[in-house]
Amino acid sequence: MPLNILSTRLEKTKLSGLYRILRSIDRTTPLITVDASKALLFCSNNYLGLAEHPALSKAAAEAALHSGTSSAASRLVSGNQPLHELLETKIARWKGTESALAFNSGYAANTGVISALAGRGDIIFSDRLNHASIIDGAILSGAKLVRYPHCDTKALENLLEKNLTPGLRLIVTDGVFSMDGDIAPLKELAELAEQHKALLMVDDAHAGGVLGKEGRGTVDLFNVADRVDIQMGTLGKAMGSFGAYTACSSLVRNYLINNARSLIFSTSLPPSVLAASCAAIDLVRSSEGDRLRSQLEENGQLLRHLLQEANLAAPDGITPIIPLLIGDADKTLRFSTRLLEEGIFVQGIRPPTVPVGTSRLRCTVMATHTEDQIRLAADAMIKISKNMGGR
Repeated sequence: MPLNILSTRLEKTKLSGLYRILRSIDRTTPLITVDASKALLFCSNNYLGLAEHPALSKAAAEAALHSGTSSAASRLVSGNQPLHELLETKIARWKGTESALAFNSGYAANTGVISALAGRGDIIFSDRLNHASIIDGAILSGAKLVRYPHCDTKALENLLEKNLTPGLRLIVTDGVFSMDGDIAPLKELAELAEQHKALLMVDDAHAGGVLGKEGRGTVDLFNVADRVDIQMGTLGKAMGSFGAYTACSSLVRNYLINNARSLIFSTSLPPSVLAASCAAIDLVRSSEGDRLRSQLEENGQLLRHLLQEANLAAPDGITPIIPLLIGDADKTLRFSTRLLEEGIFVQGIRPPTVPVGTSRLRCTVMATHTEDQIRLAADAMIKISKNMGGR
């Protein structure tokens, strides 16, 4: 009987056009194999192409040969190794913070940090389009969750004035919003946090390595790094490795070590991943990192221009995330399938990842895409859009 209930629920998901499947790809390079067919990859977060960089592969291999394949314990038991501390030192120096703390994933970081910082009697103010891991962390915390309209600082100001507590108040936002590619108004958010005595946390998962000087993210882009209490970032997107971190004060770091359950109760990252992440930070801070960011920006501008020139619903922006808005979930899925038949792999993003009626193709460019590859992808999208009757 319980399995029949699950079967019925899954059938409803299929009928609603929201059914998901896993597709197998062989690598994260621009040209890949998807379920045994060749295609150009335009939905990866490997923005700088570092996931295939020889420096990261070499560092990972050498660390595995020297230190093995696992830390075999949580960091508070026996899983804290010199490479963990080296990585955190590099992150803190790169981000310009007093300290840093590594986590096993962006999801583990957000759920662990938010649920550790806030609890009953506290209030969390969260942008309505924040990543699911932020929302889940807020729910786990038991704190009051107040969601403000997307990037609406005036509405947030009103909510801060109305929602008072003797406890902690935390404002949390994505730096770059992963499904739209737009950027949070961090200067205004920093001002509100200061005025209303709230902590400010920025999830810079999609900006680390990409935006700001040396790829330091949106906090650097807006020159507010010293006004943000917690910077969360990931190492598995533009950085080409795996894991996540918080860049913060020593006080916050020590508090998280003692209270973040996703850190306390998880086996820590293995040596190979830590070494690859260290190599990635060195690379993004180098002249090669500057060159890759410049190429990434050029590639993003080209794809946006080609889609907008054809009157497709691709918004303006400066990030490598370029959503092509479709609206209907089923139509989005058919568009994605047609693209794959044309040799272009772009996933359709549907509810609950995005609000109902806003399904889209989430296109992303990489620094390693060639101009010809970008033009091929744009041509395929334009042709299919016309064949399907536009948006």
